[in-house]
Amino acid sequence: MRRLDASQKYPMVLPDGTQVKTVVHLNQVIDHPRIEIGDFSYFGHLEVLDDYAAYLAPYIYPPSKEKLVIGKFCQIAHGVRIITSTANHDTSGFSTFPFANFMMDSSMEMADVVKLMDLPDRKGDTVIGNDVWIGMNAIIMPGVTIGDGAIISAGAVVVKDVAPFTVAGGNPAREVKARFDAETTAALLDIAWWDWPHDLISDNFTAITGADITALRAVRPTN
Repeated sequence: MRRLDASQKYPMVLPDGTQVKTVVHLNQVIDHPRIEIGDFSYFGHLEVLDDYAAYLAPYIYPPSKEKLVIGKFCQIAHGVRIITSTANHDTSGFSTFPFANFMMDSSMEMADVVKLMDLPDRKGDTVIGNDVWIGMNAIIMPGVTIGDGAIISAGAVVVKDVAPFTVAGGNPAREVKARFDAETTAALLDIAWWDWPHDLISDNFTAITGADITALRAVRPTN
């Protein structure tokens, strides 16, 4: 069995050597100053894209104020969109129409353009933890934090923070259930297997995907 390789653009390779090009490691196909992505987080979209950043997070730009942070080992399904704070309209006045966006001219400098993005009710960074599974066609709204190990159901619209190891679904998304009891959740957050050396993860993936916390603790690195 092959070992995990974070440097691969196409991490899914069939036994005959065929690369599945609709599954990509996101940090191998996205190079964006406002997007941070951990190793092994992948996007399984049903078509090959020319610009993965523009599809996944279409409203974050190099001069945007916010960041999009995606942890390690996230699993992002077809059609997921992450709406970041720059997409917001100013809601402090009578109209939300962005008149200034359509009235730019040659007298403006880049600083003026950047100022248009700095809205008074800006939501801030969007943060997705480690080992988060986001189902097909889910939408993540601005300023949300999704905790480690959470599962976002297909078609969910996430408008508020999701706790670690929680299943959330619906529109707006609400907690459906906790994946584990509080003691197990605390142990998993402490063990933080996603931060282990890659070879150790490869060697012990059955313990990581199993349901025996004692077995997982037994293979945890000691330093």
